[in-house]
Amino acid sequence: MTEENNKSAASANGFVEGPAYQIPSSVKGATNEENVLEVDVDGFEGPLDILLNLARVQKVDLKQISILQLAEQYLNFIGKVQSLKIEIAADYLVMASWLAYLKSRLLLPKENDDEDLSAEEMAARLVFQLQRLEAMRDASAKLMTRNQLGRDFFPRGMPEGIRVKRESHYDASLYELLTSYSTQRLRNYYASWKPTELPILSIERARMRLERMLGKMDDWEEFDLIVMNELKDPVKRRTTAASSFSAMLEFARDGKLEIQQNKNFGKILMRRARPKSAPDNMLTGESGE
Repeated sequence: MTEENNKSAASANGFVEGPAYQIPSSVKGATNEENVLEVDVDGFEGPLDILLNLARVQKVDLKQISILQLAEQYLNFIGKVQSLKIEIAADYLVMASWLAYLKSRLLLPKENDDEDLSAEEMAARLVFQLQRLEAMRDASAKLMTRNQLGRDFFPRGMPEGIRVKRESHYDASLYELLTSYSTQRLRNYYASWKPTELPILSIERARMRLERMLGKMDDWEEFDLIVMNELKDPVKRRTTAASSFSAMLEFARDGKLEIQQNKNFGKILMRRARPKSAPDNMLTGESGE
């Protein structure tokens, strides 16, 4: 049957030639003879995808094709290739159903219903759905090829905290820097100052301390042993010696204390003052030692 005869037969049946059906990529890639559905029906013999394409462009008279034979051959093909990918089987099912739909449109009388879609519109919708399905398959395959958590990479067991590094950048003139510096220096300039209190023993406290010792001075005692025996700090020893020596001189002036020194820079001896009638037990330079 020539191409012109096919076109005239299609025009007589009310069909207009439309764009060719896009064969899915999964079917195009099935080049193996075992993965290709060969159709042998009245009026055509060859692969199913070619039959669908020829029927879509009105180059094959679908009235001469037995849909029953086509369905039986399709079921036999699916039974033989059970190990075939489900995507290819699904695409072949779409092809066979599209051929059955085209023939049913030829055999059934036309209805004057504006809401029903034409064959061209339904074919376009079917092609669009197949293209969307193919796009979803490609996107799914691309996602599965990417690195996955738990398979290609793993999270850290105990992640460290984020270290924050701060850098200060100042934008100031020389006058502003000098003003800030002078303000900082003058901030503590007028602060109150309190002098450090030194550990000084006043003469009054030295008199009170020496007066408490007078009751135990029945005989001559060394000044250094009595006054400075308990002091370990050198600073306190100096101030205690000076204040106690002044207090000792005041007691001697008042007649409450007697002091004795046998030679220059020698030991200073002291005792509580006694009445003049009492005997003096001190020997020359040796009683107090």
